[in-house]
Amino acid sequence: MELRIISLGALAAHPLWNERTPVRAGHATTSLVRTRDRVILVDPGLPEATLVARLSERANLKPNDITDVFLTSFRPDVRRGVTAFENAEWWIHSDEREQVGAALAQRLKDLARVEEDDGDELKLKRALLEDVSILQKCKSAPDSLVEHVDLFPLPGVTPGMCGLLISTARYTTVICGDAVATVEHLEQGKVLHGANDIEKARESFKEAIEIADFLVLGRDNIVPNPTRSPL
Repeated sequence: MELRIISLGALAAHPLWNERTPVRAGHATTSLVRTRDRVILVDPGLPEATLVARLSERANLKPNDITDVFLTSFRPDVRRGVTAFENAEWWIHSDEREQVGAALAQRLKDLARVEEDDGDELKLKRALLEDVSILQKCKSAPDSLVEHVDLFPLPGVTPGMCGLLISTARYTTVICGDAVATVEHLEQGKVLHGANDIEKARESFKEAIEIADFLVLGRDNIVPNPTRSPL
């Protein structure tokens, strides 16, 4: 079992740095879980070309080497580079898939009346159809992607946000997605502003802290759990 960070993420605006408007391009932390016969890429948040280069730099891998892609949520800056991995299986939690699918279907229904000469709404419709195409390729993930790599639901920031729980003989590691976004959020016990359900987000935050020895943060590095004794 190998866990490696491929790319450190960033928030477009980091509220705990007193940033109120975007000052950078946001993108999720991308991590790699490699077992004997599976190579799982989690949250391909960078643009395709940049992510492919980073994958080569950090792990000496090419897109075709990736067997699985797992999305902790369907946020655009979590999945930006997913189409670089067309030959992999794409996975997402069933709750996220269903909630996002229903929302996309409703928005497309609302746009069904758009005329050909309405440029802005047609552009939005095309973007929504692209999202539908990506979502359709995403399968509802099984409870365990592979032995010792299990789903760890973390709803709240999005309705079906889900991390991965990686268990070894000595440690447990949770890939948190945006349920625990940055070191500052971890240290201050705060969830992301604008969470879909703030109470569920807080509960998920606590659950990740309770079980993990190490956490892969949604927009930061892999860090030891500050509530645990030094390992």
